This record gives sequence, structure tokens and C-alpha cells, in this order.
Amino acid sequence: MTRKLFGTDGVRGQANTYPMTAEMALRMGAAAGRFFRRDGSAAHRVVIGKDTRLSGYMIENALTAGFTSTGMNVLLLGPVPTPAVGMLTPSMRADVGVMISASHNPAVDNGIKFFGPDGFKLDDEAELAIETMTLDGVDLVQSTNIGRAKRIDDGRFRYLERVKSTFPSDLTLDGIKVVIDCANGAAYRAAPEVLWELGADVIPLGVEPDGLNINLGCGSTKPEAAAAKIREVGADVGICLDGDADRVILIDEKGNVADGDQIMALFAKRWSDEGRLKGRTLAATVMSNLGLERYLAESAITLHRTAVGDRHVVEAMRSNGLNLGGEQSGHIVMTDYATTGDGLIAGLQFLAEMVRTGQKASALAHSFETVPQLLKNVRFELGATPLDTPGVKAAIAAGEQRLTGTGRLLIRKSGTEPLIRVMAEAEDEALMTAVVDDIVGAVEDAV
Repeated sequence: MTRKLFGTDGVRGQANTYPMTAEMALRMGAAAGRFFRRDGSAAHRVVIGKDTRLSGYMIENALTAGFTSTGMNVLLLGPVPTPAVGMLTPSMRADVGVMISASHNPAVDNGIKFFGPDGFKLDDEAELAIETMTLDGVDLVQSTNIGRAKRIDDGRFRYLERVKSTFPSDLTLDGIKVVIDCANGAAYRAAPEVLWELGADVIPLGVEPDGLNINLGCGSTKPEAAAAKIREVGADVGICLDGDADRVILIDEKGNVADGDQIMALFAKRWSDEGRLKGRTLAATVMSNLGLERYLAESAITLHRTAVGDRHVVEAMRSNGLNLGGEQSGHIVMTDYATTGDGLIAGLQFLAEMVRTGQKASALAHSFETVPQLLKNVRFELGATPLDTPGVKAAIAAGEQRLTGTGRLLIRKSGTEPLIRVMAEAEDEALMTAVVDDIVGAVEDAV
């Protein structure tokens, strides 16, 4: 069955536009409440976190109304990172966790992500069930059984202590100058606090959210501001988070950017050498660079590729007994520490390597040479199916033939935005560019 609401990471779209309206949020809350309260007993609860978007207030209130209408008690965490919701859902014995965020998307967008009682994102079957109930409607409880809602003041502090516990107790960040860019998002308070309490000299960026500036010219998708600040103040390293702080991009002392592939390469090699890398395997998506795969192979480490989306990475990790995975975009999943990607924990693990080895960020953040890779996006109107048109199919087939034996081609529809993503890798950059441009042109013609 084709899903109508859920994409690769929950439900997402422009706020106040279907499906991200208050009405739909209320219906989703009621559906999820009914789904997780199937036995009809009392004392069921949900924890709800959000990032700093203006629309978060609207969606939070609507979700609360939906959940309480089906008898769920609601615990409101306020602005916290997505991984905090994953952590606090089982910690607070909640039946379901919800994060209101559109991650790295602009402020006009928003989204809803669900976590099960174990703190992991829901599987396809559960999402489809909630989607069906959202569209069909659910039975509400009697007026005497309506749930209650209250604000939780210590959620962020519980998360801070958990994050700090992942940093080696015998190490300190004394003397390390860190630029931390919080993207004016969910970690705008938590991330600088953690770094400072562990001893770092902290230079914060993106810590003045106004509801409309999340990810605006800052954060993991716009690391230029942090790179400039590093060069200005002579910092040792930069940590760039996205709007909900579940992904990270690192910047070395020279201002050079290291993406998720480079971070995973460092961690996989280190963990493998220590005997900590389960199955001697790293889980990463089809978007990860071919250079990463070659680097891992040199150390007899397997790269297990998955579909795009950190949820697919986590599912592969759980089914194969792995403990390290992630995405090139910066989702780094370490199930020894968290149930989903956590940009702050990943940043701390990198800092721990700097302290442990005494090496500069530039020596650690660039483990392998990347194979040239080009990604271009084409926006399309909702409901359109440009990948099904004959012209686009012909262009893709021609591109695949031209790259046979020399590179690879990946074309897909984004699960979080109305975009067609066209990506190619090849040692021959001119050929790679020509192939991508031909396909992009065909898609543009189709839309």
C-alpha cells in the first residue's frame, strides 16, 4: 500500500498547508494515541518535544488535543533535540514519543516524527497503521477519561547528563576552543552547556532563535559561518548541528568541512581497532561516497548500504546486530549511546579522539580521498511524477550506460521535500557532470 502522509522521516511539509495543518496534527495525535493505547487501560503517556519553529506552538497544541482526546497523558518537553525524545520516551516510561521538527528544512516547514516505547523510530507497519487511522478517524474516549497535559521542566537536563556520560570520564576538554553552531534550533541551549561543562572554551553560533531563523545561513547545511568564525578566533574545531540536532558536520582548524562519511570512517576504524565495531560492519546509505567503501575495505570493514534515511540505517543496524551507522549528511547513529542520530554525541566522540590522540582536527577529519560526487536537486509540484515520464527514463538509462564500469548513478525522490535528487560518482568529473546535467535537464522538462 502506498503511503500518503509518511515519508522517509515522519510526516513533513509546509506549515499550515496540508498535511502540516493543525487539523491534521490533531488527527495524527488521536490516531497515534489510539494505536498505542489499544488495551484501553489508564496511565498511558506520551512525551512531546519540538524545535524552535514558530509553527511548533500550533502543532504542539493540536497534537496535545489529539492525544488527550484518546485518553493519553501528555508530557511537554519544550525545545529539545530529536535524540532527547528518543532517550526520554523509554526513560519516562512513555508509550510513544513525538518530535515536532522539519530537521534541516527552512523555518516555513515543519514535521512530526514518532518514537515507539523503546525509543526507536517506528517501522513501516506502525507508521502505515497510524496513517490509516489518521485518514479514517478514530473513536474518542468518554469525557471522564480525557488525558491531562503538563510541562516537564527537567527534560533538557536529563538529556544533558546522558550526553555528558558518553564522554570518557578520564578525559577533559580543557584548553580546546570549540565553535558550536546550533542552527538557531533545538540544541541552542543544550549543546553550548554540555561543551562548557566538559571544560571547553565555547564560541556559540546560531543560539538566538526567533521562530523564523532556524537553519537560516547557519548550521550543518550552511557551515560557512562556522568556518569563518573558526578562522577568526583561531578555534581548534567546529561542530555544526541542524535544526533538531540529530546530524552533525565537523570543521577542522583550517576551516575545512568534514561530512558524515569522514566522521564514520574515523569512528569505524577506531572502533574496529578496539574490537568494539560489531560485525566489523558500518551501516550507511547508498548516498555515501565510494571512497568510504574503499577505505573501509582496506581495514577489512564491511560497508552495509541501505536506503536513504536514518530510520533505514537504524533498521539495518538492529536487524544485523550492528552498533555504528549513519549518513553522509551527518546522521551518526551509535546505538551504544542513543536510539537515533545525535549530532552532539557524535561531536563529543570526535573531540574525545582529539584529546586521546593529541592530534589536530585536520588530521582526524579527513581519513580518505573522496571519489568526485555531484548532487543536483530539481523541485517539482506535489502530485507530479517526473521520474515516470519517457524522457526522464531515457536520460537515466543513457546515463547509466555512460557510467558503466567507471562510476555510479543514483536518482531518487526525496522523502522529506518535493525534490528529485540526481547524484553521480565518477573519477572522470567531466563525464559525471555531463550525465547529471542531462538527467536534470530531462527532469526539468518533465516538470
